[in-house]
Amino acid sequence: MSTAKSQFEFKENYNFQDLVDIMKILREPGGCPWDAEQTHESIRRNFIEETYEVIEAIDKNDSELLREELGDVLMQVVFHAQISQEEGTFDIDAVCDEVCKKLIIRHPHVFSDVIADTSDKVLENWDAIKMQTKEQKTQAEVLDSVSHSLPALIRAHKVQHKARKFGFDWDDVGGAIDKLSEEIDELRNAIKSGSEEEKFEEFGDVLFSAVNVSRFIDVEPEHALSSSCDKFIARFSKVEALAKERGIDMQTASLEELDALWDEIKMA
Repeated sequence: MSTAKSQFEFKENYNFQDLVDIMKILREPGGCPWDAEQTHESIRRNFIEETYEVIEAIDKNDSELLREELGDVLMQVVFHAQISQEEGTFDIDAVCDEVCKKLIIRHPHVFSDVIADTSDKVLENWDAIKMQTKEQKTQAEVLDSVSHSLPALIRAHKVQHKARKFGFDWDDVGGAIDKLSEEIDELRNAIKSGSEEEKFEEFGDVLFSAVNVSRFIDVEPEHALSSSCDKFIARFSKVEALAKERGIDMQTASLEELDALWDEIKMA
């Protein structure tokens, strides 16, 4: 039995250090075979999934679920830190040390004598300090620093928001909508031409332009698209029920018949 396991104490309530100790026990010989086999790469998707479950708890305004899901995300952080400690690169204390130093450096209006009495000024200072500490010399480097692993709609929104700070943006939503219309026309032309490369490129431009519009009307694109998915499923369910009620086979019905049912549900 490992030393850590033999010294483990069952408690009524546990704290952060207990979580660190439990993860170490799970990874040690005699612990959990599955946990011991994992790598940064193998649990990468788990981290993403747990993060989205936190978002779902927030959207549901469910504090108990949020507490649970935040714990799962914290466990993922400790899991990765334990793997890195075993590799000899860093441990959980180094993770905490780095984020504490980052917070102190990026809040000079709190921990130093810099004045920032509005949120806008705080964000302005934050961006300037971030650019300096990350040794970003050009505005393009700042845009490219937005994580490439983010969901594409979120990444597009962040890139566009940063570009706006550099003065590269439309004056109002009208310009963004005109650009969206232009990109849709270019997509139509690409579809007519039949070029796979052009269709790929122009479809991406349409999505990017749609995100531009979302910024001007203060709509979070990822959330809006997710909501539209939910709305589609809900309406589809009603169309399916209505078709069954009227003896319509959806698989053999014409698009016109199904579209009529869809419009009927939509107008209800």
